Amino acid sequence: MSNAIISLILGGGAGTRLYPLTRRRSKPAVPLAGKYRLVDIPISNCLNADMNRIFVLTQYNSASLNKHIKNTYHFSHFSKAFVDILAAEQTPDNPTWYQGTADAVRQCLHHIDNFEFDYVLILSGDQLYQMDFREMLQFHIEQEAEITIATIPVNAKDASDFGILKTDPNALITSFTEKPKQEQLGPWSSPVSTEMEAEGRIYLASMGIYLFSRKVLYDLLNGQEAATDFGKELIPFAINADYKVVSYQYEGYWTDIGNISSFWEANIGLTDDIPKFNLFDETKTIFSRARMLPPAKISATIKKAIIADGCIILDSVLEKCVVGIRTRIGKGSVIKNSFIMGSDYYQTLEELEKAKAKGYPPMGIGDNCQIKDAIIDKNCSIGNGVKINVGERLPDGEHEKYTVKDGIVVIKKGMVLEDGFVI
Repeated sequence: MSNAIISLILGGGAGTRLYPLTRRRSKPAVPLAGKYRLVDIPISNCLNADMNRIFVLTQYNSASLNKHIKNTYHFSHFSKAFVDILAAEQTPDNPTWYQGTADAVRQCLHHIDNFEFDYVLILSGDQLYQMDFREMLQFHIEQEAEITIATIPVNAKDASDFGILKTDPNALITSFTEKPKQEQLGPWSSPVSTEMEAEGRIYLASMGIYLFSRKVLYDLLNGQEAATDFGKELIPFAINADYKVVSYQYEGYWTDIGNISSFWEANIGLTDDIPKFNLFDETKTIFSRARMLPPAKISATIKKAIIADGCIILDSVLEKCVVGIRTRIGKGSVIKNSFIMGSDYYQTLEELEKAKAKGYPPMGIGDNCQIKDAIIDKNCSIGNGVKINVGERLPDGEHEKYTVKDGIVVIKKGMVLEDGFVI
């Protein structure tokens, strides 16, 4: 049955809420958990469900994402599986770039026309979750649905951040509201499991995961040409137009990586003894680029941390940290609640000499640094005695080398912080 489906992963817009991580890359290309990219999550969910015909729709800052996909997802010559890029393109028929999620899929329909499929799975490229899409597809078929929307029960506090769907006892979606205010939530509760009800999670939030029967998707996109977005326009239209739109309730871990604080929390949460997102479940493998890196070399004191391949960590202290590939950390540094993304390459001796001649520290983190509640993007050079976010909570602000959002300091990609630099 999985051979009857095509998956489309939306590469996202400009990703302004994740700036400066999206300064030079799209949201799905942002590093995750030390060795992955965000786009690896939806692709892995598809591959684990044997749904292996996947298109990734890209537009903004797409070079890094395109390179990652090209270097990562290779299949046997005897397989029909693929993960292909569909980049935004101007054509004689359509001179505009993607105007929204629905418009992006509409503009790509001619690329998927020649494939045999009965269903289209549409996914976001910037969410963290592990879902078996085979169960969602089976539910769609059993319900004789035309559109199935994955939903997650949320409480009243969180409901205002999402599109909320109202369902009847048969999971049929009867109405939709976008980010309702607290005082408007009264009539928007839906039937949920007893476990969810006990937690007060009685409102169904759209996860931005849509399963369409082929004909319905084509009819909606071609019949509603002014609609550019699924969540705000096309889905509400389909509900009001009496299409059979049903809710597939998901009760596992899911988070939308929408801003710096949610991104930081999702990564630091991976260091918990029993994290909500399980990287170690072999039935739900997270696939990524296979790098031929040496094992990490560590002589530090570590409490709750994830350390990726190829790191060299000297006599320092790390607590609740995610340390990305090829990270170098010197002696006497103390780093807490931070995500260090690592480096794309090791510096050669010649490069180290050139950096030294310019007064630059080597790539990585130097000796006797103090770092807390930070995200250090790739290829940064942090000198000796640098202090980042170890005093009172910093106000939000944009600076040449770093950004502060919600009390989290983000060092921009490739930046150099000289010896003794204090943030």
